[in-house]
Amino acid sequence: MATRATHQPSLRARALRHLARREYTRHELTQKLAPHAESPEEIERILDDFTQRGWLSEQRAAEQMVRARRRRYGIARIRRDLQAKGVSLDVLNDTVAALQEGEFDAAREVWRRKFPAPPANVVERARQGRFLLGRGFSNAVINQLLRSGSDTEDN
Repeated sequence: MATRATHQPSLRARALRHLARREYTRHELTQKLAPHAESPEEIERILDDFTQRGWLSEQRAAEQMVRARRRRYGIARIRRDLQAKGVSLDVLNDTVAALQEGEFDAAREVWRRKFPAPPANVVERARQGRFLLGRGFSNAVINQLLRSGSDTEDN
């Protein structure tokens, strides 16, 4: 009786299977494939081929991560997550620069979902500010948001 464990998918097949699920950065995919590769050069050849064919794109992976995180996190947190995924500095800076414009609106949306009312006192204001800071929003955006304090900012 033949066992399925004896037949291991090729490194190329593993890489394709990962990319079929979601976008990966080169760094992430290298880490996923490393335990199954005979050499780092083998991984590099496959990833170079995938990049040339347009199957592996760090820009698409970064954009996908931003879309998934934008409704919950600020620029600082998204930047940290992108760095952890191994996104290159050029792609990281381009992606984060595109987020600057909507930072206040994103913070307001996160704030409204968490806190139905503006802070009633200094203690509550500090608590709400710490929450937003933990989500990766800048002090300037948090101060502007909590200073406005109400839904009068609606456009």
